[in-house]
Amino acid sequence: MRKGVLTSSAFLLLFIFACSTNPLTGKSDLNFVSNDQIFPTAFAEYSQFLKENKVIKGTADAQRVVTVGQKIKAAAEKLLNSKGQSNYLNGYAWEYNLVDSKEVNAWCMPGGKIVVYSGILPITKDEAGLATVMGHEVAHALLNHGAQRMSAAQLQQLGAAGVQVAASGQSSSTQEILMQAYGLGSEVGGMLPFSRKHETEADEIGLTLMAIAGYNPDKAVEFWQRMEANSGGATQPEFLSTHPSGSTRIAHIKSIVANAKVEAAKFGVKY
Repeated sequence: MRKGVLTSSAFLLLFIFACSTNPLTGKSDLNFVSNDQIFPTAFAEYSQFLKENKVIKGTADAQRVVTVGQKIKAAAEKLLNSKGQSNYLNGYAWEYNLVDSKEVNAWCMPGGKIVVYSGILPITKDEAGLATVMGHEVAHALLNHGAQRMSAAQLQQLGAAGVQVAASGQSSSTQEILMQAYGLGSEVGGMLPFSRKHETEADEIGLTLMAIAGYNPDKAVEFWQRMEANSGGATQPEFLSTHPSGSTRIAHIKSIVANAKVEAAKFGVKY
């Protein structure tokens, strides 16, 4: 019993002291991984990825990725400066690369290292579509989602250790059932909704970034509609997915387009 109490107490203390407020959302987030810890690893992995994949240079598409990326970066700086957070991007080393791949994807590592796969370009179609994608991915980085997921994974491991302690006096079969229940419960009840929450946050901040950057946020709805059509309906139930369903995402984006325009207007950008 005492071991279980100690484990629970350690879990609670770690959770309390790991929370910090993100200036973009004003919400308290779970994060005990600093930029000093995560940036060097992210930059090294990014460099290694570029060495192992075909980076497209000197084309109109490659230049478009750089152009949109620079505008999104400038929008992020304006937004953070307006909140008195001019130092928030210290340590960022922005980079934008187009990679030859049929995969319909893009990502931004902590610290502003961005990759866009050529396979997504037929769906983005134009700069506004590309800004939707890159704004969303940059938002993940600005919201420290990578560090939060690392923090959550560590807490999940600590929680599993606590379950083992609590089940230590039970039979082996009972212990196995408890551990399986914890694994499913922590994923469906914790980590998956945690990831969906990140996607929704990135949609919201990403929409604001693209609007401030000069791209009409109404175009984001059209992009996600094309993405949903491209998926062909091949999605798993939303409660078992790390991403909200296409219809859920589109409905939410439609509901916040006006807010993005209001934010952009504060910087003299009107639609």
